[in-house]
Amino acid sequence: MGRLEQESKIRTRNSKITSAILTTLAVVVVGALNPQGLVCGVLKELKNKKYESPSRRGSFYRARGRLLKQGLIEYRDGFFLITEKGKQLLRTSEGEYKPIPKPRRWDKKWRILIFDIREERKGTREKVRRTLVALGFKWLQDSVWVYPYDCEDLIALLKTDFRIGKDLLYIIADTIENDSAMKREFGLH
Repeated sequence: MGRLEQESKIRTRNSKITSAILTTLAVVVVGALNPQGLVCGVLKELKNKKYESPSRRGSFYRARGRLLKQGLIEYRDGFFLITEKGKQLLRTSEGEYKPIPKPRRWDKKWRILIFDIREERKGTREKVRRTLVALGFKWLQDSVWVYPYDCEDLIALLKTDFRIGKDLLYIIADTIENDSAMKREFGLH
């Protein structure tokens, strides 16, 4: 396995863990379930076979540490909770989503979002589309959106906010066929 493929695999695993943590915390904040029972259940689930290896267990703790360090979650009264900073990262005071800050240089990788949200959740699907436009994503095809900069953590928070974890896929691609028009739209030359 090449270096890029290995890094992409690690990033994908970390994104899933981050999404699981933030989804759990969002549910706790909403109060849909008993927080103590929910957190115990999640921690018990994380100890199952899938996460037994030390490297996988370590990635969970690193993701949690990264979110703590960024101030997106906090440990209070024995529980991890999503902070106001985490909520503000998603929305401005008017409830609209903020554009993603652009780095100085483009790393020549495309971030592609693919979503498939059921017809019963049509309202959520429309909110996702409006949000992606507000964040600066460009439409590529039906339910396929493109952005040139790293936005993995923000997408993990969006998945949590809209409760669409498995319905939205985050892909990192080196090239897109005939991407010159896309480069022009984003001002990348």
